[in-house]
Amino acid sequence: MKFKYKEQNKEGKLIEGVAESLDKFSLAREIREKGNIPLLIKEFSENEGGLSVNIKMFNRVSLSEKIMFTNNLSGMLSAGLSLTRALSVLEKQTTNTYFKSILKSLIDDIDKGDTLSAGMKKYPKVFSGVFISMIHSGEESGGLPNTLKEIGITLKKTYDLNKKIKGAMIYPSVIIVAIFGIGILMMIYVVPTLTKTFVDIGVPLPASTQFIIFISDTLSQHFLLFALFIGALVGIGIGISKFSLTRRYFDLFILKLPILGTLIREMNTARTARTLSSLLSSGVDLSRALSITEEVLQNVHYIELIHNSINSIEKGVLLSVAFKEHTNLYPVMVGEMIEVGEETGKLSQMLIDIASFYETEVDNKTKNLSTIIEPVLMIFIGVAVGFFAIAMIKPMYSVMDNIK
Repeated sequence: MKFKYKEQNKEGKLIEGVAESLDKFSLAREIREKGNIPLLIKEFSENEGGLSVNIKMFNRVSLSEKIMFTNNLSGMLSAGLSLTRALSVLEKQTTNTYFKSILKSLIDDIDKGDTLSAGMKKYPKVFSGVFISMIHSGEESGGLPNTLKEIGITLKKTYDLNKKIKGAMIYPSVIIVAIFGIGILMMIYVVPTLTKTFVDIGVPLPASTQFIIFISDTLSQHFLLFALFIGALVGIGIGISKFSLTRRYFDLFILKLPILGTLIREMNTARTARTLSSLLSSGVDLSRALSITEEVLQNVHYIELIHNSINSIEKGVLLSVAFKEHTNLYPVMVGEMIEVGEETGKLSQMLIDIASFYETEVDNKTKNLSTIIEPVLMIFIGVAVGFFAIAMIKPMYSVMDNIK
């Protein structure tokens, strides 16, 4: 349960906040254990505070907020502020109610003697394994400000990469939605008028026309059932995709696609290289770094490769061998550069070079993606319009022939 509390410390300063506890008595005991005096403890209402409603389903911290958090925290620590003081400043600055509560929790944990990374482990949905491991390494090495700066750079690269992909997909998505929207309107309002004409004339209808009339009748007379049917199909598709076997085939299918497959491979290459480089440069051992990188990847074939490479390096096999054996997932250059990095002792630097190269490649491809997709969309629109026109005009020609 959540409780709103007010306490007084040894210096007489009043402290207010919100905390989770089993009951009021447990929270009061926790306050006394800190040496403070509990003045007020009452149940906290989620709606308390007017517009600052903290609804669980909306509890999230955006990537841009995390970038600002790491950069600002790094700057303040470099300037000489204590960790709790820096976190307190950030907690006052943030407008995200959920993130504010997390920062308060981190401050309380540090005041109790815990580390920043230990506090962050309580919020795995906000702070990833990469984030926490790098923070932990920074704490151990005494270079937390530099580590935070490195995390900020990594997050910014991820943010830019995601933004470019989403930006490239906006145009085709809008066109496809517009096509289907216009198609549905025509099926509901235009086709029934033509159907009535065909029925009145009594002309035999070809299969293509009957197909369009069937879709039109379904949409105009049973639109709700049609929507539920489509929703059920989507739900079944999502459910099936959760199974490991179907996911394997789907992920393989994506990788085999002509343009998108290459883009996905380069994205995964850039993400793998940057994550590994960031972790290794922070002092995380290779086996642990690979284990964390495995969590970052989404395609099952990449996850399996990284998982198998962990077992291989623990047996003394070089990391470059695993990448060289799977050139269908990672380009040949990746294995070669990792091998050079292993030989020279500059693996982290080689990985960052790989990441930078493939991030640039993804950037260039996403810029041209709209140009590539445009003719494909035009062909699709042409085929759809042509099929509809032929299906609707063909019966009219039959009428003309009967008149002659």
